[in-house]
Amino acid sequence: MPRAEPTPAPQDFDRVLSSMCTEPHPAAREAAVAFLADNPGDPATYPAVADLETEAIDALGEVVGLDDPHGYVGSGGTEANIQAVRAARNLADGDVNVVAPESAHFSFQKAADVLGVELLLAPTDDDHRADVDAVADLADDDTALVAGVAGTTEYGRVDPIPALADVAADVDARLHVDAAWGGFVLPFTDHDWSFADAPVDTMTIDPHKMGQAPIPAGGFLARDAETLDALAIDTPYLESDTQPTLGGTRSGAGVAGTHAALDALWPEGYRDQYERSQANADYLAAELREHGYDVVDPVLPLVAADLPDAEFEALREDGWRISRTATGELRVVCMPHVTREMLDDFLASLSGVGNV
Repeated sequence: MPRAEPTPAPQDFDRVLSSMCTEPHPAAREAAVAFLADNPGDPATYPAVADLETEAIDALGEVVGLDDPHGYVGSGGTEANIQAVRAARNLADGDVNVVAPESAHFSFQKAADVLGVELLLAPTDDDHRADVDAVADLADDDTALVAGVAGTTEYGRVDPIPALADVAADVDARLHVDAAWGGFVLPFTDHDWSFADAPVDTMTIDPHKMGQAPIPAGGFLARDAETLDALAIDTPYLESDTQPTLGGTRSGAGVAGTHAALDALWPEGYRDQYERSQANADYLAAELREHGYDVVDPVLPLVAADLPDAEFEALREDGWRISRTATGELRVVCMPHVTREMLDDFLASLSGVGNV
């Protein structure tokens, strides 16, 4: 037999500045390992992890301002966004469209492709938020869903969710909020984004991002049980009768890790982390701005700044995991693993190739 190659080591996070995932909380890691073999997709067979999921959904409901939440823990934001579109399509009659801002996650393009619905993208305003008038111009009698983003992936912006709710109501459409990344920081801000702030029908919130749960752990939440009924199919060979989820077998590790992370961190642990992350984003933005870079004001813990291609590539060659927005800016996400020391090291690296 050929000699086996050494097992690759997992990612070291000490130079990861582009990811919206992070190292899981120790309690979440331990819980995930304990439930590796449990399948919440068959709750009658695996009642222990099913009970944890029920408690986790209740806790997520508290995070997003929903007293009686319905939903489940799936693979991530892509699945949840697809499910929101799928539910809206199933509850509507005939051919439908979905209206979202251009800042919406690329998973909406996947949803439109998979589900056969038309996706209409509205431009954003000068602050990178959904242009409500443009959304209203696109929405019509065939619109089944209006989507907004609470924490965009490129600029960390929060769309005007109550105004988008008005647009959805005007055309009798459902309202979906993608808070995959922002959902665990927005409760500690004054933004209007949650079920408590507007008549939101469905929401995406990812515990495996700012929630510090292990991957995969994505939350799909709905205001009413009818949403899940619209997604349910019969499962004749399982102990449970129906299944509203997109995946069949699901991650018991993700469910248990989500439960453990919420138990350990909500609310004060998440509040403390948000304050540290936001302070880090403000610090980095100020340092970059002081040295002549154009910076987009970080309203959430995400910094975007103009950086010449040569400097960007030099930083990548130096081992920094950084990314660009669609228009080419440097994009740094101040996740829980990002410390002030990391940012100082990053700035020191930049000083060798740029203006710092």
